[in-house]
Amino acid sequence: MKVAFFNTKSYDRQCFGQANEKHQHEIVFFESHLSNETVSLASGFPVVCIFINDYLNAEMLEILAQGDTKLIALRSAGFNHVDLNAAAKLGISIVRVPAYSPYAVAEHAVALILSLNRKVHRAYNRVREGNFSIEGLLGFDLYGATVGVVGTGRIGAIFAQIMHGFGCKLLGHDTYQNSTCLGLGMEYVSMPEILAQSDIISLHCPLTPESHHLIDAEAIAQMKTGLMLINTSRGGLINTQDAIDGLKSGAIAYLGIDVYEQEADLFFEDLSNEVIQDDVFQRLLTFPNVIVTGHQAFFTAQALANIADTTLTNITEFAQSGTCKNEVKAETAIASK
Repeated sequence: MKVAFFNTKSYDRQCFGQANEKHQHEIVFFESHLSNETVSLASGFPVVCIFINDYLNAEMLEILAQGDTKLIALRSAGFNHVDLNAAAKLGISIVRVPAYSPYAVAEHAVALILSLNRKVHRAYNRVREGNFSIEGLLGFDLYGATVGVVGTGRIGAIFAQIMHGFGCKLLGHDTYQNSTCLGLGMEYVSMPEILAQSDIISLHCPLTPESHHLIDAEAIAQMKTGLMLINTSRGGLINTQDAIDGLKSGAIAYLGIDVYEQEADLFFEDLSNEVIQDDVFQRLLTFPNVIVTGHQAFFTAQALANIADTTLTNITEFAQSGTCKNEVKAETAIASK
């Protein structure tokens, strides 16, 4: 099939080029995001492939439908950036990559924990400047710490396994209890309990209307003072301004995020020679106890290969049968919340 790939980088072109040797789709890569300004480029393409920072509202989908697009292939597990109801009305199918490397994301969450706890980012800069003082670099043993896992699907469960290996006590919060987590000795508790008891909380849940700003001023007020908060899931789970207030008050002692609710204008681009206009984001960067990475938790060789293979397999399956096992429908999305 003829596929328009938007929001691509060199690594996307390399991975998808290799994976397409088996599928033989006609791929055209565009570096630009799919937006109101670029949507005309998709005209005549039956398949459009997008990434997490390409937003498809009803208006955009209408334009795509007029250009004969029948399939939107997401290079991601999340689908909150697409209006599924509008797509269904227009007869456009949506397919996704439900899993690519849960290990990559879980391991990155642990990397943030270790870096924040042992002040690795600060120690690195000190030593490069010839400063070998360890004042201000005091950490704590992870052994015996209470770790709250919010969202115990595949990624959350792998994260729990790693933290169990450190000797942590595990608390979980999810609609459904994961047998793997229960086997680790995880205790499932309410959200207020996980906030009050955890030394570390790591977010591994999808972004839905119900989970939007799951961590806000009210939640921070219920937290155990000095808590470490980690988010490698979706930026909208945290109200950033409330998190800043929590950092200023000391309620949040450490914050590690790989996602940010306004990341679309920032992440995946080189802005080193520009003045970043987002004052909230800039304020975050002033805290010595905050680490921000640019949505790289998924970014391993294995994950990229899996994303490319699954995405192209989804397209091939749709071309052959008109359906796909990884299709996302509005009613399915509602049922999965």
